[in-house]
Amino acid sequence: MKVCLLNDSFPPVIDGVANVVMNYAKILQNQNLAEVLVGTPEYPGTDYSVYPYRVVPYQSFDTTKIVKGYRAGNPLDIKELGDMAEFEPDIIHSHCPVSSTVLARMLRARTDAPLVFTYHTKFDVDIAKAVKSRFIQRTAIEALVSNIEACDEVWVVSHGAGENLRSLGFEGDYRVVNNGVDFAKGRVDSAQVAQVTAGYDLPPDIPVFLFVGRIIKYKGLPLILDALAKLADSGQDFRMVFVGSGPDEEELKGKAREYGLFEKTDRSRPGACIFTGPVYDRDKLRAWNTRADLFLFPSTYDTNGIVVREAAACGLASVLIQGSCAAEGITHDRNGFIIEETAEAMCALLRDVCRDMPHVSQVGENAMNEIYISWDESVHEAHERYGQIIDAKKSGQMLRKSEMVAEHFREFTAELLEDTQEMLARPRRLFSDMRDNVSEAGGELRDEIREEFEKWF
Repeated sequence: MKVCLLNDSFPPVIDGVANVVMNYAKILQNQNLAEVLVGTPEYPGTDYSVYPYRVVPYQSFDTTKIVKGYRAGNPLDIKELGDMAEFEPDIIHSHCPVSSTVLARMLRARTDAPLVFTYHTKFDVDIAKAVKSRFIQRTAIEALVSNIEACDEVWVVSHGAGENLRSLGFEGDYRVVNNGVDFAKGRVDSAQVAQVTAGYDLPPDIPVFLFVGRIIKYKGLPLILDALAKLADSGQDFRMVFVGSGPDEEELKGKAREYGLFEKTDRSRPGACIFTGPVYDRDKLRAWNTRADLFLFPSTYDTNGIVVREAAACGLASVLIQGSCAAEGITHDRNGFIIEETAEAMCALLRDVCRDMPHVSQVGENAMNEIYISWDESVHEAHERYGQIIDAKKSGQMLRKSEMVAEHFREFTAELLEDTQEMLARPRRLFSDMRDNVSEAGGELRDEIREEFEKWF
């Protein structure tokens, strides 16, 4: 079996979806399940020859002004498309609904391989953060959904992710395929934990709470700090460890400082926050998960919450928000803790569990035995489904969405180029028209259009 994996992020950019693609590629290739090719936008100066599978980087544009740290791929890079087609994939799997899926559809037209797409992220949230104009947001979401619906099979990483995709207007079927974790099941030995956490203010017998991930507000971090301030006011001592980095780090440090929980001047006040910065070594992350008593993850943004299962791998239970995707499969007080999305609810739970830490440890043990999923399990499940899709396509049982595209490949490419040119030209024309009629446009709308125009062009 030959598998082509496509994603808009890949090292040197490390995010959750890049990690997914790397684990798929590594396990499929190293366990001789498939020959793998990865296609991704090129980051200048990156050596892509270091991987045990082939990586084809294609032309990219610097879009870091819009999305920090990311470059956008040009799916119309014909040379690299030809290289991927020569690979002759049996199946194509896209992990991003933008450039990667446009490229995947063109590759499908060349090879007639079935196309699978996985929906990992709440893209409506990402689009809203990058673009303020409601008009452009709606247009982008419509294009995104249209791209997804053109795929032969759609996977989602949780039921909540599927519901989010439905809310954007997606009307097709989808299949839930869970992501795994690359942590081995079990706690790290005490000597390694002591070595990794040495130098941090972590007194014995004081509860340690942990967050691992991007230090960004939409992960629910302000709620954590608000809850901890209330917990400190109640007299409960604790240590809260934030592992990671992100655009809101300084703001959140300032908030913790205002609460008297960071860079403390009043030593009589209980509780303290520790910001370690990013930790990339997986064994060191396992050590932090082993040292902690409870993982705090009040995010309603994440569609899967891989960090929750990484914590579970180390016997660490999580505090999650009722109805969030991360809370799927969690039974309150059995293999995790579920609360309402308020600082008061989190504070009340933390105050209660601090009175019975042996019970917290038992809940963590249950999490390890009940919700842990390894990447081996996840990728083997995906590989089995790949085979079923390929067989269905060969037998003619699959309703091929690619037939029309394959038959009219030239028309498709021409239309795509025309649509791209139109998309780029529309804001310019709109801005020009509004400038001509500025007195009638109204200040607020005029400013919005100018802001978007300057951001994109």
